[in-house]
Amino acid sequence: MLSSTDIAAAADSLDQAERTRIQTGLLSLRHPGMTMDDAYAIQGAWVQRKLAAGRKVIGWKIGLTSKAMQYALDIDVPDSGVLFDDMQFADGDSIPKDRFIQPRIEAELAFVTKAPLAGPNVSLFDVLNATDYVTPALEILDTRILRVDPQTKKARTIVDTISDNAANAGIVVGGRAVRPDQVDLRWAGAIVSRNAQVEETGLGAGVLNHPARGIAWLAKRLAAYGERIEAGQIVLAGSFIRPVEARHGDTIVADYGALGTVSCFFE
Repeated sequence: MLSSTDIAAAADSLDQAERTRIQTGLLSLRHPGMTMDDAYAIQGAWVQRKLAAGRKVIGWKIGLTSKAMQYALDIDVPDSGVLFDDMQFADGDSIPKDRFIQPRIEAELAFVTKAPLAGPNVSLFDVLNATDYVTPALEILDTRILRVDPQTKKARTIVDTISDNAANAGIVVGGRAVRPDQVDLRWAGAIVSRNAQVEETGLGAGVLNHPARGIAWLAKRLAAYGERIEAGQIVLAGSFIRPVEARHGDTIVADYGALGTVSCFFE
């Protein structure tokens, strides 16, 4: 386990990287023996700094839910991060050009809860029963930690990503909200275009075979730390596409068919 001093220093470096938009080095290089528990401790310390600065938690994001992304990082479990009020954008919003470092976009479904989810035995059906509605969403990813170390050419690992709040930076919600029993969420999917060119497509089944399974996983993980998903929170269930680079001047549109569209423009 990392020392409290190491955890605090790592959280400070992430906070400074986000504020200055100058990336920090790989934590996995700085601390070769670092574990996932260490990474979540760093994430938690950074979350506390944001709360102390006046930010409010509005929900959670779940990442690394698809087999393709898990194979890429040689892991077999998802990860999670925290959504804050200053991360939320409206459908069609322009994203200021100085807001992020290296933004990318993922398409997923957002679950909005009407009841808390807690405990080690939360099931897919518990998630569906606790969900008020599901709506299309875009997640904006960003990297406060370098993707690749310039000297060693070592790529970031799962502990870097978790520490970096699971690479979470923004959320755009749009389209048509539906009750979870009104649509087969395994078949809910999107065609994602950048500047009218199709970049990625995917289905909800790509997320652990059902998007609600990721939320059940999150509830169980939080239970181990005495936390829970609260009523009224937004939970991004996990992407069913590979991340799409968002460059200056790009318009990103995700067409969810019967569930409508959600989009944003990067200045």
